[in-house]
Amino acid sequence: MLTELRIRNYAVIDDIHVELGPGLNVLSGETGAGKSIIVGALSLLLGERAAADVIRAGEDRTIVEGVFDLPDDPALRARCDELGIDLSDDTLILRRELQREGRNRAWVNGTPATATLIGELGASLVDLHGQHEHQALLRPVPQRRIVDEFAGVGPLAEDVRSAWEARRAARTELEAVRRRVAAARENIEFLRRKAEEIESAEIEPGEEDSLLAEIRRLEHSEELLTLSAELHDVVYGGDGSVIDRLGTLRRSLDSLLQIDPEAKGIEELYESGQATLDELGRRLRDYRFRIEHDPGRLAALRQRQDLLYRLRRKYGGTLEDVKAEGGRARNELDSIETSEDEIDRLESEERERTAVLSTVADRLGAARRRSAERLERQVTDQLPDLGMPGGRFCIELTPLEEPGPDGAETIRFLVSLNPGFEPGPLSRVASGGELSRVMLALKSVLASVDSVPSLVFDEIDAGIGGRVAHHVAARLGTVAASHQVFAITHLAQIAARADVHLRVEKAEQAGHVTTRLVQLQDEARVEEVARMLGGDPESDASLRHATELLLRTPGDVVQNS
Repeated sequence: MLTELRIRNYAVIDDIHVELGPGLNVLSGETGAGKSIIVGALSLLLGERAAADVIRAGEDRTIVEGVFDLPDDPALRARCDELGIDLSDDTLILRRELQREGRNRAWVNGTPATATLIGELGASLVDLHGQHEHQALLRPVPQRRIVDEFAGVGPLAEDVRSAWEARRAARTELEAVRRRVAAARENIEFLRRKAEEIESAEIEPGEEDSLLAEIRRLEHSEELLTLSAELHDVVYGGDGSVIDRLGTLRRSLDSLLQIDPEAKGIEELYESGQATLDELGRRLRDYRFRIEHDPGRLAALRQRQDLLYRLRRKYGGTLEDVKAEGGRARNELDSIETSEDEIDRLESEERERTAVLSTVADRLGAARRRSAERLERQVTDQLPDLGMPGGRFCIELTPLEEPGPDGAETIRFLVSLNPGFEPGPLSRVASGGELSRVMLALKSVLASVDSVPSLVFDEIDAGIGGRVAHHVAARLGTVAASHQVFAITHLAQIAARADVHLRVEKAEQAGHVTTRLVQLQDEARVEEVARMLGGDPESDASLRHATELLLRTPGDVVQNS
């Protein structure tokens, strides 16, 4: 709840510091004393935009600061932890500063923040109802939450959101694969031609070198035959050949060994050489026999060489690069085929998750419809006592084309305040006071489930009196039993129920008009209630009437004012 409020240099306010308590906090005062100004400052604290003209004349800045005891709200605490806000003492301090020149600033527990963040946190702490922008009752999200809270379907709503997130993830993955396959399909023929062209070439490792060597042999086959024949003749060609001269060498060597047997090592070298020459001769013969003069083979090899050259020019630097490119094309083709299976799997998964979402969303929708009917009836039943005898509160549930994260329908609050008129949106039908009383009826019904700890009702008593005033006061008392309520009122019936009663006063200080807040106790409170009753606040009759009203409140609603 809001425990302290400080306002400096706002409009005609110089410096106000007020402590608030649980239950019903009432703000009263003469017309024009500045009650609406205080509400405006509070709405600024809760994130509303404000122009520099609210800064008190002669000052360069205005400051509004509120101290809150944190409610037992796990979502709010988690959000604060996420933002790095220290909650060690279970206190949240919001501060707004408007500057006449320069940027406006905001803080949460001393940490700089944005007005948007202030508004986000403020909406979890305070509902402000009246002729101000900060009206939760007019916004779709709070309207949906009210229905869900009344229905007690928080866990089911979370199930819907989880199911929607799961379906969204499946759809996202499915669409990503579909886009990838669609892009690949545009190149599928190119990929297929590439893979088949490279694969049909049957490229072998080192093929270019061996191909070049064979082409050279075929191109020079006649020359190779001539050279090999000449070499063979040198070795075996008869008189004067190497073999012939080896015979002469053998005879000389035998004569040498007869004279000197120790020259045996020379003989071994001779025999080794002769064996080498014999092997050389055989290889020359075999080589000559292998030489082909085959123009057809040469033409085929040159065609193969040309094919490999074109593949290298087309797909990569080396034949290894070409072969690798063919492998990549084949893998991509295989991937496309695999992706088709993956698409089938993901489509099945998306259908399953859609079915789950539809099931839980239908359950949530049914619960919401039941809750809406009960809430409509209970709120409508309270409207006559709150000064709207022909009032009718309606909740419109409009089906969506498909379930979203918040269910399968939108929720909108409608109201008809006059018999014979069709219900319309609250923002177009209800005045500030009427809107506050509709919210009061809602809060009375929702008292046990509403999570926002503090409520501000501005102009809730506009245009009412008598018995209706007592009913409004009784409803405020009911809501204040479970919430902190801050009500700006002209009605003594409401003021009499206050747990904390504050009076707004205008005073002149140093030649300037200023607004101040005074907490009333005992006689001062009796006098204020007497004034609000419309009589002479100093007369005995008025004081007795005020005292009587304070003594019998709270209690049963009286029959006459």
